Amino acid sequence: MVDTRVTLSGIQLDNPVIPASGTFGYGREFAELYDINCLGTFSFKGTTREPRFGNPTPRIAEAPEGMLNAVGLQNPGVERVIAEELPWMKEVFHKPVMANVSGFSIDEYVQTCALLDREEQVGWLEVNISCPNVHGGGMAFGSSPQAAAEVTRAVKAVTAKPVYMKLSPNVTDIAAVARACEDAGADGVSLINTLLAMRINLRTRKPLLANITGGLSGPAVFPVALRMVYQVYEAVRIPIIGMGGVSSAEDVIEMMLAGASAVEVGAANLVNPFACRDIIDGLPEAMKEYGINSLTDIIGGAHNG
Repeated sequence: MVDTRVTLSGIQLDNPVIPASGTFGYGREFAELYDINCLGTFSFKGTTREPRFGNPTPRIAEAPEGMLNAVGLQNPGVERVIAEELPWMKEVFHKPVMANVSGFSIDEYVQTCALLDREEQVGWLEVNISCPNVHGGGMAFGSSPQAAAEVTRAVKAVTAKPVYMKLSPNVTDIAAVARACEDAGADGVSLINTLLAMRINLRTRKPLLANITGGLSGPAVFPVALRMVYQVYEAVRIPIIGMGGVSSAEDVIEMMLAGASAVEVGAANLVNPFACRDIIDGLPEAMKEYGINSLTDIIGGAHNG
């Protein structure tokens, strides 16, 4: 019998598979299709202090082996999430959830995290300092080790729950940003968010997205994400949640060998709403095929050679 259990900052997950923020909403639509309690946990929709409508349309575009999005953190704001979404989640999902938080100033991060930190259903805070789609502080915080550390310190000062900083791949040295977050007290890091990209409509000769640029996700980014997880594992001692183009049980194993303690699944949920369930179902067989008895044992295994 193989063991799919992993641990994130003292909280045990039945398996390492986590739907990524922005692709799973608050779980409502998915809970109508299957029992979402099969998930390790899930990172719910990115939450800001105030409600956000998001970017103008069109804000989705196709790309080879992937997609671009410039949704712009559309969400009802933290107060409505706490009042309406978390009580519903508690009824249908009987495990801790991961609260994904974004902001445009350190004060916004602090206020939103402090509110969510009080909620029993929230097990971890995933602080997004990496979204490339919003004109504001988001990308700037994620692209500078000093700014990333400043956000980390500020959030840790008002929270008791584990804080995972979600890092941007749109930087020269992601390991330096990860180290800065670790030094500032982060309990873990999540990587990678989407890669900054664009498409052009050949008929109109204009960008396909109203925002001009968007974030590239999907299988096309998996090798880049894997490389960055590998590099960050060499640079820090805190847990890593790996993501970026994951779409199979084999991808999960590969991410964990690179150094991830758990793995988020993003764009695959938009292609196949059963993607996470199918990956979880396929994990035991994939583990047997590659001689893996416990997933915990393979974390960072590619670094041992």
